This record gives sequence, structure tokens and C-alpha cells, in this order.
Amino acid sequence: MSETMRVETDSLGEIHLPADALYGAQTQRAIENFPISGLRPWRAFIWSMGMIKRAAVEVNHDLGLIDNARAEAIATAASEIVDGKWNDQFVVDPFQAGAGTSHNMNVNEVIANRATQIMGGELGEYRVHPNDHVNLAQSTNDTIPTAIRLGCLWRLDELMGVVEGLAHALGEKALEFNDIVKSGRTHLQDAVPIRLGQEFGAYARAVERDAERVLRSAEGLRRLGIGGTAAGTGLNAHPEYHSRMVKRLEELTGFDLSESDDLFESMQSMADMADFSASLRTFAITLTRIANDFRLLSSGPTSGLDEIRLPAVQPGSSIMPGKVNPVIAEMLNMAMFHVMGCDTTVALASQSGQLELNVMMPVIAHNLFEMMQVVIGSVRIFTERCVRGVRANQTKAEGWLMKNAIVVTALNPLIGYAAGASLAKEAVDQDESILQVATRKAAAGELHHRDEDRPVTQEEVESALSDLKRLTEGGIIG
Repeated sequence: MSETMRVETDSLGEIHLPADALYGAQTQRAIENFPISGLRPWRAFIWSMGMIKRAAVEVNHDLGLIDNARAEAIATAASEIVDGKWNDQFVVDPFQAGAGTSHNMNVNEVIANRATQIMGGELGEYRVHPNDHVNLAQSTNDTIPTAIRLGCLWRLDELMGVVEGLAHALGEKALEFNDIVKSGRTHLQDAVPIRLGQEFGAYARAVERDAERVLRSAEGLRRLGIGGTAAGTGLNAHPEYHSRMVKRLEELTGFDLSESDDLFESMQSMADMADFSASLRTFAITLTRIANDFRLLSSGPTSGLDEIRLPAVQPGSSIMPGKVNPVIAEMLNMAMFHVMGCDTTVALASQSGQLELNVMMPVIAHNLFEMMQVVIGSVRIFTERCVRGVRANQTKAEGWLMKNAIVVTALNPLIGYAAGASLAKEAVDQDESILQVATRKAAAGELHHRDEDRPVTQEEVESALSDLKRLTEGGIIG
């Protein structure tokens, strides 16, 4: 055997692994069994498992179940993992053995070997055993779902920060654009006037509502089932272990956490994770809609709507000089499509549990942590490099509005729907504004009040149509 390798033995026999690896036999088997994607665990998954192992050894020590020397070494090794010191030792592909046993054992073995070193031993000697000591009172089946919950909560403040930052930036643009009156559009066709600020204000409020949904769904993640061990019964865990673990994890993480009122449900069901994933999917739907609107409103500039101008951040074509594309909005679209795909995976995996356990937890964990990463990164860039730099093209917006025959809606209280439709058709056919057509017909005595023969005057027409901003403020005109 090469000096760069060492031999370890597990229940299946001997296996060779790198001599300097902190992980052990079960991790090496996972490396060989699952060379699937080349992906590694997200940092959130490593951090949360390290936090659980530290809390567990401290609780077990307080309960008199592990000696001082091993407890101190395990706590030190787990703290190093929490701090990110050994990230390169977590090597199991997300597409791995069901439930996450390989990830759990990767953590157990790294801590056991590192704790053995701290106690003066050699790698592979296992003065601290990965199962008997590091995994004491635990199972993959309760640590992995707990780690998923904690890992999501770990980045929740960061996630909410970028979501709230986007809402604030959109709100600022709503104020900046509040006096710009433009054509509303429904079915992608001309509609009654609206202010550009009202459009952006609606975007801001939609993002705020999604923030509320994310926070609401995150509350379910705070309910921990740690202590259920293999099937929810708590076999091989001290009767006080569950409550003490929740309290200790609260102290270590600073999170508001609560005990599960049913350890069996907490191990069988991934519904809390699916609920949180769904809130991110809903946010992705909102962001896709906003990004699409940005692309549409900025289209052209000479042959499109061109009502807003997005920041020019890079050349848009390898062949067409001077072309600038809405690349940040396009990036957001792609990112949100990916998030929606991750949510679909979470949903399918969440429904695929059987009896006492959902064995699809590794892919649930990977996709939840990936969703958070992609949302945080893409929303931050969209806010900073697109929304904050958006400019309104007031001339173009108001120019389109002057050609909009649907402002005839303001005359409905005066002349009625049928007469208004006739005016709109004539305005489009003659390429005139509604004001021009209606004023001319009023002067000729061809417009009459709804439900009576009294003619509509030019003054009444001008009063209804002269201030189009007034049409964006509701009420009955004329």
C-alpha cells in the first residue's frame, strides 16, 4: 500500500483511503459508490451538522453519558467544523444513500478523527469513535431533518435582507416615477392610464407580500424533532435529551426554536421543508413576472415600448454593434426558473417518504440550500445592478398614452359604453386621439349624454380628457 493511503475497517471489511483524510471508511465507500454530480454539500449543511454534534456531546456530557476528555475533544472538533475549518473534508455527493447516512457519517468520522488528534492519537486510531461517541443518542433519521431546518434558518436573515432591499429599491422608484402618466396595458393591449410609479409600487408591494410568506413558512422550520433517533421513539437517547437539545441549540445558534410535539411526525414528514420551499417558489414566480415586465417595458429602444431604460452593464451582441440587452433581468429569469425546478424536486421528494422515514432527505437538503443561494445572489445583483439604475423615459411613455384610444373609458359616464366603443374605433382608424375625435363630434352635436338626448359639450369632453393623470386616481370622471 502507498504511504499516501491508510486502511480502515468497517462492518463490510477493509477499505483504503487517503492517509491524511479526516473522514473514514464509510465516507470513502460513499465516494466510491456515488461519483454522480461532482457536487459537495452546501456550507449550510456542514455548519448545521457541526452545530448538532457539538450540542449533542455537551448535552450527553451533562447527562453523564460521556467522559470529560472525549466530550471536550468532540466539542472542539465540532466547533472547528462550525467555523468552517474543515470544509474540504466533506466530500459526499448530494445524490447519495437514502436519508443522508453518508453525510451524517462523513461528519461523524471527521469529528472522530479530529477529536482523536486533539487527544494525541493518529488518524484512523479512533480514540473517539464516530458511532459510539460522536453519534451518541443520535440517528441519521433525526439529525438530518434537524440539520435541514437549522441550515435554512442560518441564512434566513441574509435572505430576508436581500428581499427587503429589493422591495425598498422598487419603492424608491415608485416615488421617483409617481408623476409619469402612461398607458396601462391588459392582455398586452392598450388600457386605461396608469402612473409608472403605480406600476413600480405594485412590484414593491408584491415583493413585500412574498417576504411575509417566506417568514411565515420559516416558522415551521423552528420545530425540531432531534431526539427521535431511528424511528421517533427516542430509543438509545436519555429521556431529557430532546428538550435539552432544543434548549442547547437555541443557545448555540441564537435562533428561536421549539420542541416537536410529535417526534414521529417530525421524522416522517417533510411538510415544513416543502412549505418553506413553496414560499421561495412563489417569490420566484413574482420575480419572473417583474423581470419579464422590465424586459418588455425597456424593449426597443426604437421599435419597442422603451418606457424605461435599464442600466447598460455589458455589450449585448457579438455581431450587432451598439446593441445593449436587459441581461440582469434575463439572469433573474434563469435563476428563478432554476429555483422553481428545485422546488419541484423538493415537492416530489417530500411526498416520497414511506412509513417512519423520508429517505429522500439529502436531495431535499441540497435543493433547499441551493434555492437560498441562488435567490440571495440573483436578487442582490438584480437590485444593485438593475433596479437602482432604472430610468424612466417620460417622453416615450406620454407619447404612447396620447395615442391610446382606451382613454375613452373616461367618457363612459357621459356617453355610455357603446358610443365610447364607436369613438375608439374611429380614433384608431383615423390615427387620431380620442380628444380630437370626441371634441370634433361634440362640436358637430353628434355626441349625446347617456340615457338622454342632451348633447355633450366640447367643454365636458375637454374636462374629462384634458388631465389624464386624474384618470389614474379613481372615481367617476365627468
